[in-house]
Amino acid sequence: MSAVHAPARSRVDAAATSLAVLRIATGLLFLWAFFDKAFGLGYATQSKNAWFSGGSPTKGFLSRVDVGPFQSTFHDIAGTWWADGLFMIGLLAIGVALVLGIGLRISAVAGALMMLLMWVAEWPPAQHNAAGEATMSTNPLIDYHVVYAIVLVVLAATASGVVWGLGRWWAELPLVKANTWLR
Repeated sequence: MSAVHAPARSRVDAAATSLAVLRIATGLLFLWAFFDKAFGLGYATQSKNAWFSGGSPTKGFLSRVDVGPFQSTFHDIAGTWWADGLFMIGLLAIGVALVLGIGLRISAVAGALMMLLMWVAEWPPAQHNAAGEATMSTNPLIDYHVVYAIVLVVLAATASGVVWGLGRWWAELPLVKANTWLR
C-alpha cells in the first residue's frame, strides 16, 4: 500500500472500529433493558416488579400512555402475556445479535419496529396529553427512538458485525448463505 492511500485506509479502519463500538454499545443497551426488566435490578424496574417475579415489563409503560391516537390500543395490550413475551424476547434477541455481530438485518427490522411502536406510544407530535398537561416533547418527529432505529439500520447496512464480532463466520453458514436476510 502506498503512502498516499495510508490515511484513507486509516480512516476506513477507524470507521469500521467506530461502528463496532456503536454496535456493541447499542447491543448492551438492549441487553441491559432485558436484564433490568427480567430481574428487577432496581433501575427502571424494582425487583418486586421483575418479569421473573411475576411482574409485567409492558404494563407500567403501556398503561400510562396518555397521548396519541393509539392510547386505548396500548392500554388494551398492556400486560398481556404475548406483549410481555414479544417485548422481552425482542430485547434479548436484538441485544445478543448486536453484541455478537450476527443477524444484523433481522435485528435492524425487529429493533426499528420496536422503536417505532415505542415512538407511537410516546407520540412526540403532541404538545399536550389527554389531561391537557404539557408532554415535554422536545421534537415532534425525531426523538431517541428514531435515532436508535436509524442506528440499527446503519449497523446492518454497513456489515458492522465483521469487526469485533462473528459477522464473517455467520455469513458463511450454509443457512445464512441460502437466506441472506438472516445476515
